[in-house]
Amino acid sequence: MTGEAPTDGERAPDGERLGDGERARDGERLGDGDRAQDGERFARAELTRVVEPGDEHAGRWLGRYGAVGFLDRIRAAADGGDDAFPGTGAKRVQGWCHRAAQAAADAAPERDLDAVAALGGRFVAPGDTEWPRQLDDLGDARPVGLWVRGPADLRAWALRSVAVVGARACTPYGAHIATGLASGLAERGWVVVSGAAFGIDGAAHRGALAVHGATVAVLACGVDTPYPRGHAGLICRIAEQGLVLGELPPGSHPTPARFILRNRVIAALTRGTVVVEAEYRSGSLVTARAAQRLGRHTMGVPGPVTSGLSAGVHELLRDTGTLVTDAAEVIELVGAIGELAPARHGPVLPRDFLDPDCTRVLDALPAHGTTTAQDIALRGGTTPDETVARLYELHSLGFVERLDGRWRLTNTGRSGSNMRRGGT
Repeated sequence: MTGEAPTDGERAPDGERLGDGERARDGERLGDGDRAQDGERFARAELTRVVEPGDEHAGRWLGRYGAVGFLDRIRAAADGGDDAFPGTGAKRVQGWCHRAAQAAADAAPERDLDAVAALGGRFVAPGDTEWPRQLDDLGDARPVGLWVRGPADLRAWALRSVAVVGARACTPYGAHIATGLASGLAERGWVVVSGAAFGIDGAAHRGALAVHGATVAVLACGVDTPYPRGHAGLICRIAEQGLVLGELPPGSHPTPARFILRNRVIAALTRGTVVVEAEYRSGSLVTARAAQRLGRHTMGVPGPVTSGLSAGVHELLRDTGTLVTDAAEVIELVGAIGELAPARHGPVLPRDFLDPDCTRVLDALPAHGTTTAQDIALRGGTTPDETVARLYELHSLGFVERLDGRWRLTNTGRSGSNMRRGGT
């Protein structure tokens, strides 16, 4: 290897042995603290090939021994060491040992780090300045590290982010809502996070990109492996304008279990999760439930009660979710104090400004044709004198007009009067 010091088991050019994946940078000798930190990151990059995402057993041992120590114990177990991981099943440990041996044979993680660097990407590990601290809320299920493509700073973006997720086989209504919601959030400076899948995920990413906003795609595969294939162009655009990240090293392919485990990262990374269309059995609801467990805001957009694609969202809303219909309502929940959605009300009509006595007289006039002041007084329950006074007041405001001693409504007077005539 050129430009890099050898990994553990190789000799440095000066004959001094480097331990546990320590590497020299630009030919300079690393200090003790730098060597330790670099060794941990290097070991974590290797561990992304050894342990599956969300493996809490691995997370517990990783927290106890560190990445270098954990790898050492895996190697010891492979060499026949007994009780290297007490309390962890033998089958799981055998899997770690097998994958660790395969990773060593394939020269990982050197190859993986070179592959992601060739894409302009990087590996981000806990303790790095770019590491989003909210992922630590996952405890032992926290990612070992993240492979990241894109120019933005992941930690800074995650601080002001919202997940928008939903059904793959969405309806046009769902796609329209997701696009509008994402573009509205992006225009207000929020980062839209989703999973780059077909349906709602893709619509959310496109909505943010359409307004030149920020969006993050969390993949269940390697960041160099666009999935689904039909979204290869979209994922490429996200990598150029936003961020593409995943727990699995380059070249890794998705599995059904990895999609489910990926959802916990989406939930932990963001301030809240919005579900747009989901059936009862939906990965989007897995994300929402993970967000609930982590104390994040969980929101849902209602749909037709006759649609199976809205059934899961409605169940979420009946449980602990909050109903939202646009970006302003989402920001009211996840944003800072004072970022309130505007008050909602129906249209304001000219008759809304009339006093009650004038309204009573106005309501007593027939919708069509003319009538006398006496008939209006009888129908309105007012005296003739008061009725005439109110009629002239309404005349001056343009609600009624007088024709041959009789009164009738103008177009302004008819406006908004459907309710008293049996409308809704």
